[in-house]
Amino acid sequence: MTENDPDSVPVLNVTDAALAKVLELRAEEADQEVLGLWVEVKGASGDAYTYDIYFRVADEATPDDWTGVQNGLTVVVSTDSVSKMVGSVLDYDALAGGLSIRNPNLAPPPAPAQASPAMTGPPPDLSGDVAQRVIQVLDRQINPSIAGHGGRADLVAVEDDAAYLRLSGGCAGCGMAAVTLSQGIEVAIKESVPEIVTIIDVTDHAAGTNPYYEAAKK
Repeated sequence: MTENDPDSVPVLNVTDAALAKVLELRAEEADQEVLGLWVEVKGASGDAYTYDIYFRVADEATPDDWTGVQNGLTVVVSTDSVSKMVGSVLDYDALAGGLSIRNPNLAPPPAPAQASPAMTGPPPDLSGDVAQRVIQVLDRQINPSIAGHGGRADLVAVEDDAAYLRLSGGCAGCGMAAVTLSQGIEVAIKESVPEIVTIIDVTDHAAGTNPYYEAAKK
């Protein structure tokens, strides 16, 4: 990869597998030729950062953003995220079906969380047969795979034929989290637990401020 500061340690390298997947996704976008892959730190889960990964016009990068070019794909790391991502690697896990970031930098310890009225009630009951089988799929198939990238998926609740999941750690967030869900986690759960028809991502990186059932991200 060539970057705007060739004498420094690259902020973000993209593996061949991830590059192929990103180019496949970009091919579905309008004006794909002008789009770059933008990455920024969105928050943290424990000592691992969480990310936004999305397509945006590459020429909109500022001199303070880090940019790199790999096989015609421009990668941009936003200014505020550069120092948090030096030496990171964007990879694609075919088994889990998602993009993930391996980052050698740890997030600082979070400030002590204050109790939220929305979270003071009893948690959803996960003792039922369907919920336990979903948890088994996550524990045996999904999490061992994405743990190598600092990622994790947890069952938040089961309601009717829907499973509510929360992603954390190094898994890609937002737009790319949809890839992890639809191509990896969702397929594995539906195959093993046919009672589940819908998988809903309720990832909330501002932990403790929202109720259990947030709106699904599009």
